[in-house]
Amino acid sequence: MKPKVSNRSSQPTTPLWRYYVVIGIVVLIYVGLLARSAYIQIIEPDMLKKQGDLRSMRVAANTVQRGSIVDRNGDKLAISVPVETVWADPKIIMENNALAMTEHWQALADVLGEDVKKLTARVVRNTRKRFVYLERKISPAMANYIRELKIPGIHLRKESKRFYPTGEISAHLVGFTNVDDKGIEGVERVYDQLLTGKGGNKRFRKDAKGRKVEILSVEKAQAAQDVTLTIDQRIQAIAYKELKGAVQAFKAASGSVVVADIHTGEILALTNSPSYNPNNRSNTAIHRFRNRAITDIYEPGSTMKPLSVLTALEFGSAEMSTIIDTSPGWMRLGGRRVNDPINRGKLTIEEILINSSNMGTAKLALSVPKEFLLDRFFDAGFAESTGTELVGESTGMMHDRQRWSQFELATLSFGYGLAITPMQLTRFYAALANGGIKRELSIVKKAQTEGVRVFSKENSKAIVTMLETVVNEHVQKAKVEGYRVGGKTGTSFKAVAGGYGNDYVGLFAGVAPISDPKVVVVVVINEPGGDLYHGGEVAAPVFSRVMKGALRVLNIAPDASDKLAVNTAEKVALDSLKNVANEGANDV
Repeated sequence: MKPKVSNRSSQPTTPLWRYYVVIGIVVLIYVGLLARSAYIQIIEPDMLKKQGDLRSMRVAANTVQRGSIVDRNGDKLAISVPVETVWADPKIIMENNALAMTEHWQALADVLGEDVKKLTARVVRNTRKRFVYLERKISPAMANYIRELKIPGIHLRKESKRFYPTGEISAHLVGFTNVDDKGIEGVERVYDQLLTGKGGNKRFRKDAKGRKVEILSVEKAQAAQDVTLTIDQRIQAIAYKELKGAVQAFKAASGSVVVADIHTGEILALTNSPSYNPNNRSNTAIHRFRNRAITDIYEPGSTMKPLSVLTALEFGSAEMSTIIDTSPGWMRLGGRRVNDPINRGKLTIEEILINSSNMGTAKLALSVPKEFLLDRFFDAGFAESTGTELVGESTGMMHDRQRWSQFELATLSFGYGLAITPMQLTRFYAALANGGIKRELSIVKKAQTEGVRVFSKENSKAIVTMLETVVNEHVQKAKVEGYRVGGKTGTSFKAVAGGYGNDYVGLFAGVAPISDPKVVVVVVINEPGGDLYHGGEVAAPVFSRVMKGALRVLNIAPDASDKLAVNTAEKVALDSLKNVANEGANDV
């Protein structure tokens, strides 16, 4: 038998290294996949989670309507009304060739008050976007019209718009919001967080068919709160009407009126002129938004003389029976002159206020130590905020320096060398009328503070009694029929670079009823442009009408006796000629 012949040599052989290469490649692939999986799952899983959430997770927002602002009686000063916003989805518009609907786009442009070419250009420029605002917060009638156009890709979104029923009357106090309902002026800004509240939302997952399959979280909405102000809109309307009429009649640059409750410090009215319409602020100059009653400062002139007299009484350098010799009607202090318009001779403390004697108050001020005099001005609240918390409130200008010349102290006694706001002047006269207690002023209803005693009760009441005589004998235009009224005029030059210019500020600050003071009113007429510019001529009549309206609105009983009313009527004719000549001159 023949032996078998092996055929191994005839079979093809594969080099061993090829197996190793293949095995190595397979291993590398698996290692790479494993490393990639580990990287995605362990090191950086957020990307996949984000992609998954974009496809399945949704958030349903629950917006909260902004709270209302109301006055002390609940009357609405700021409310939110439902409106709609027009927006476009450029992608849908292009996919549906909606731009070809030229007549519809023209109608849309007409109702929005825009040029149709500019309107369509905004869509063309943003073809990659899915949301483009066309017009914010339109009226319901406009929204219904746009809805009927049925332009593909044009949608409406529900929003709310701020509306101010009282318009320009309370504009400076209430303020306004921007297009996104965020407060940017006045009470709207100060209490923005309280008025805004917090919207709620629900996070959930949906399946491919849009059905909810899992609720992930629910955040409840926090309702916005209403803000109740201390002002009485009835008094506010009276104050604004009278102030606006005076600013126009006397051709003044501006004016302010502040009305406050003497015993609580609550602001019953705060208004400025010129004002603005918060519902339509287009083409309104920015300076009109300024709340001048808290931002603008003025040298208060003779309205400071009661404080100078009070300071002398508090220190003890003068008493009610003290006689001050103002002869010869002038004096020089450090080479500078202090004077009255005429030589008034010897005057009592009360007569110094009645005649508004610069010489009298200057001598009283110089009769007390410098530190004592300055402390009384600081105690009165000058150079500090009044407590309203309104944005932009000025603390005024009252120097706290070591060196004061006698001339500077003398002029300080009749209202020069310091600058204060109408609000600060209001707080000072409220402190006088309530018996010497300084309280913070407030514009929002809250718990009342006790206040700080800064003047003695006896001397404060004595000054208030003198102020009644000032009105009865010197400022006839400030009187209020049926009520005992006390107050003081002020007329000061406007300061300019290097000295004083030719413009004036007319002021009047007063309280009523004198038998039991309850209301303080401060009036400032800035830069009256006519022949009348003294405080007794331009500010006192406004005070009289505003105080009269406030007392009646608050139902405060008259306290003037019939005998006093008769005597007052008899004096008016006799004093009128004298007042024309002397009324304002003594205030400067």
